[in-house]
Amino acid sequence: MSARDWQKSSYSAQGNACLYVSSTTDATIRLRESDAPDTILTTTPTALRSLIRSAKAGHLDHIGKV
Repeated sequence: MSARDWQKSSYSAQGNACLYVSSTTDATIRLRESDAPDTILTTTPTALRSLIRSAKAGHLDHIGKV
């Protein structure tokens, strides 16, 4: 994986805490954060779409709340 394979999210500001995304030839999507670039989350387009829709709908708002 070279650096040019990764695209930075347009929602990431300059500096730390940037999200990067990359796809492979087998339609797998890879995600990583700039703070931990060696940790890569691998998923499918369908699963990522479901996660994004759930987050936008507020279904995950309770996560992380004490």
